[in-house]
Amino acid sequence: IVTSFNRITPRLDEHLKMSRALGLAHEIQQSLLPDEDPVLMGFDIAGISLYCDETGGDYYDFIRISDDRLAVVVGDVSGHGVSSALLMATARALVMLRASMPGPTASIINDVNKHLSLDTYETGNFMTFFYCELSEGSHEICWVRAGHDPAVIYTPKSDEFDELKGQGLALGLDYTFEYEESKRSLQRGQIIVIGTDGIWEMRNLREEMFGKDRLRTIIRDHSSATAKELIAHIDDTLTEFRGSKELEDDVTMVVIKVAQ
Repeated sequence: IVTSFNRITPRLDEHLKMSRALGLAHEIQQSLLPDEDPVLMGFDIAGISLYCDETGGDYYDFIRISDDRLAVVVGDVSGHGVSSALLMATARALVMLRASMPGPTASIINDVNKHLSLDTYETGNFMTFFYCELSEGSHEICWVRAGHDPAVIYTPKSDEFDELKGQGLALGLDYTFEYEESKRSLQRGQIIVIGTDGIWEMRNLREEMFGKDRLRTIIRDHSSATAKELIAHIDDTLTEFRGSKELEDDVTMVVIKVAQ
């Protein structure tokens, strides 16, 4: 018994130190996420990120480019855990720095990809990314899609769903890749949902996937709700769908509502 105790005690101490370190890492990563939703005239915007481990690779942010311009970004690093969290933090720093400088949307993502690729060249890690810009007084969205699932856009007036698509590799795979930006006019009342695959790939106890059809149904049924309320409805439905099954992947989403 004494021998076993002497063998186990150092391991317990090491485990305790690791738990404290992960707890600190969780606090630091949470501090990197927005602490409040942005205010931009003509839009109602909200976001949320839930990690399946203490740290994760999902990321969303609201970057104030100028007094009347806002960048909304959502990213998903391959895998999850500490290594993904580190790459996420690196990408966040690169995006925030580059977005503060002048230049078209595509050039921002091109520069971020070049620098991020230096860190991922030998690791094989990558990050899908969706970057869009909104301006006060302008019902237009400009975006770049880097390997990320297209954003869902719903028009309540016509009850139609569409997607904000666009060609582009995930960040960190090819430093020479040149991204292209897309633009689209927005209609009053439209809803844009940018999410990570932890939403539609979530499984319940019967191993059924949540899917995008369920997500679209929630958006349609709660189209009159605020952006924050819609996120809450989606989150509640995901929790009910998952049941007692543990969260297996990070879940991140941003909702943008165009003012009526």
